[in-house]
Amino acid sequence: MAKNILISDDAAFMRMMIKDILTKNGYNVVGEAENGAKAVEKYNELKPDLVLMDITMPEMDGIQALKKIKEGDPGALVIMCSAMGQQAMVIESIQAGAKDFIVKPFQADRVIEAVKKVVG
Repeated sequence: MAKNILISDDAAFMRMMIKDILTKNGYNVVGEAENGAKAVEKYNELKPDLVLMDITMPEMDGIQALKKIKEGDPGALVIMCSAMGQQAMVIESIQAGAKDFIVKPFQADRVIEAVKKVVG
């Protein structure tokens, strides 16, 4: 059965790019969110198998959204994405419960490798 994935990124073209990579590899993109607050809302509504979450977003950043999602569902699977390969952010997201970290610009095979590692 195909895994359901929620994509959260404030850049529409990034969401489109990730969606394209995932759907070509047999995953279902069940929802998209343009900020962390929307991501939390959509997570609770859609209950996806996995969330791909950007860190730098308006309203609520990815790390805050990750913590909120984990509060409501400790078993939630989240992979963080960021253009900034900042060590501190990577560490903070992993401590907050992220399962993996992808750095932009994305390489399709790296995205799929991370997704497969986390949800199979």
